Amino acid sequence: MGDTIRLKLKVWRQEGPKAPGRFETYDLDGISEHISFLEMLDMLNQRLITEGKTPITFEHDCREGICGSCGFAINGQPHGPDPGTTVCQLHMRTFKDGETLVLEPWRARAFPVMKDLQVDRNAFERIQAAGGYNSVNCGNAPDGNSVPVGREAASEAFDAAACIGCGACVAACKNGSASLFTSAKIGHLAMLPQGAAERDRRSLRMVIQMDEEGFGSCTNTLECEAACPKEISVRWIQRMNRDYLSAALRGKRP
Repeated sequence: MGDTIRLKLKVWRQEGPKAPGRFETYDLDGISEHISFLEMLDMLNQRLITEGKTPITFEHDCREGICGSCGFAINGQPHGPDPGTTVCQLHMRTFKDGETLVLEPWRARAFPVMKDLQVDRNAFERIQAAGGYNSVNCGNAPDGNSVPVGREAASEAFDAAACIGCGACVAACKNGSASLFTSAKIGHLAMLPQGAAERDRRSLRMVIQMDEEGFGSCTNTLECEAACPKEISVRWIQRMNRDYLSAALRGKRP
């Protein structure tokens, strides 16, 4: 087979949020096994531009699996078949010569399609803005070592903070739930002493905002954990639910 492969791509094309969508088929050959998936799409887009056609819209930025802006489903799997990998980190050696790949955007009510493979994920930003921060008392900066953090707590906080907000968890969930994303954003602050003071308010506000955005409920099918490119554990959802119920039962206000 050599170092190149050929593929048949069935790509979701949609002009805008209210326009009807459709799949279009493209045959692409001479694809190096060593390039990334997004570089392969760049090749296809260059060909479409040369032919005077509209290139495929897809979101991306860092192309290093850090920013979380890229993401779509490949053969029904968010970010494709490789576990713990964003679509920008996926390489063409993963696929077989002559394979057919179906590319479509995240499917969730709270993520309306903007164009082609790009969706509007601003709902995540609104959840974050509802309480995913520590309030700042503007004064002199505290000494870096003034608030000790235990190694175990710091390690767990870092695991949750690894969430990049790509939305794969929502796309993988049959209910379109954002519980894994929301719980990770709540959890990494709750594990640190700096976030303890606002733990109740943060849990209430962010869960309420998540529900208002139209995300579905978590039913513990664990697909979100399987699809997450940073392999965030579903145990954060359990902690979020516990914090939310505790705050609600004690009559705390958001």
